[in-house]
Amino acid sequence: MQNVQFWGESVRLLVELAATAAFALSGILMGARTRLDAVGVTVVGFLAAFGGGTLRDLLLDQRPFFWVQHVEMLWGVLALCVLAMVFLRQQHVGLTEQAIQWPDALGLGLFTATGVHQALLLEMPALVAVLMGLITGVFGGVLRDVVCNQIPTAFRDHRPYALCAFAGGWLYVGLWHLEAPGWLALVACVLVTAGLRALALWRNWQLPMWKF
Repeated sequence: MQNVQFWGESVRLLVELAATAAFALSGILMGARTRLDAVGVTVVGFLAAFGGGTLRDLLLDQRPFFWVQHVEMLWGVLALCVLAMVFLRQQHVGLTEQAIQWPDALGLGLFTATGVHQALLLEMPALVAVLMGLITGVFGGVLRDVVCNQIPTAFRDHRPYALCAFAGGWLYVGLWHLEAPGWLALVACVLVTAGLRALALWRNWQLPMWKF
């Protein structure tokens, strides 16, 4: 039993690390695209990486915050910011909006899974757990876009975004209640959430727009 718990926790931590890196990269690309200076790009990268998880920990009254408990994440994001800025300057990469959307989709799936997982561990109701996953996955991108003076992608894109996290969250809850292995629920949630978002981008699925 302890071995199962160890592997489940190890997978969860790896997913959270990957989510942090993916959203940090989306923040770095957004900051560079809006022509911020090096400090501005770093701040946007940190906000994207840690914003959603910090709000989740606040709402669940979790202390210390996940990035305080795992301070190596802070060093990792700082290193990623420096390396990415050096690479972007040397390679002159075209910073299109589409380039930002793919790491954002991956981060959405990864953070949704960790948010649901954390809420379920605290024995929160199913709907609360799904909403915690949605908040964890979406809020970092909202902060990133607001600081860069953009209407958040989650609100203006018209392609399913938060709905993808909502669907992936319910899949996680369902597998959890079926007593599926923890790693399977995590991976399934990531694949469904990120996969639905990728399909929405690829196929250009559109949600109905508000019409006066």
